[in-house]
Amino acid sequence: MQQADARVVDAPLSIAGKTFRSRLILGTGKYRNSEEMQAAIEASGCEMITVALRRIDFDDPKSRSILEDIDWSRYTILPNTAGCQTAEEAIRVARLARSMGLSDWIKLEVIPDPKYLLPDPIGTLEAARVLVDEGFVVLPYINADPVLAKRLEEVGTATVMPLASPIGSGQGLPDYRQIQIIIEQANVPVIVDAGIGAPSDAALAMELGADACLINTAIAQAKNPAAMARAMRLGIEAGRLAYLAGRIPKKPYATASSPLEGVVR
Repeated sequence: MQQADARVVDAPLSIAGKTFRSRLILGTGKYRNSEEMQAAIEASGCEMITVALRRIDFDDPKSRSILEDIDWSRYTILPNTAGCQTAEEAIRVARLARSMGLSDWIKLEVIPDPKYLLPDPIGTLEAARVLVDEGFVVLPYINADPVLAKRLEEVGTATVMPLASPIGSGQGLPDYRQIQIIIEQANVPVIVDAGIGAPSDAALAMELGADACLINTAIAQAKNPAAMARAMRLGIEAGRLAYLAGRIPKKPYATASSPLEGVVR
């Protein structure tokens, strides 16, 4: 009997012509100390790490250590505009990152809402248009809005990054239908960002066909960040493999597992 092959050929994640083996992107906020952050980064197997520029005081050695503690030859550093409330602020921070020689890549966040931290769709689109015109590789953080996702893609962003649920909430994907539509329509990578609380959430995002997940709080605030980082890594790998394998469709009724042909009556 010929044995079925469990191996599935998968192309690497490709963003703006750059390829990544890992589909897990890590944030660097909220860790209790540098040692836990380093252990989590190592355990995650990630290749891209985000850093919030507005939260770094470049006159304070402790604050600067976030950048200094990361091996730039090993990881792609993705500066982000977290903390920016307007398009103008986000554009200014992106230009700062470029002028410092950090990167032409920018994770774009425009968030005026202090309670739910929901992104501003109009400000995000305005900032994306300017930054793309200036040659930035823009990865915009957005609500799970299929129309906005297409507008951003048309502007020229390298990805779209819909939230699963509010930042740091750990709610997972309470309603993923909008993300499904974004994935169905997108011609750029879709990275699920924010709200993931457990490896099962990450696996579900990948099962839907997302190209990657960006995770911060669920790992940084876990009792054991390194262990959670490894768990998220495995969840993403399992979800991706399940997506490629092709899950069975959901049905409203039961289907017998054993065939009825040849049953002794």
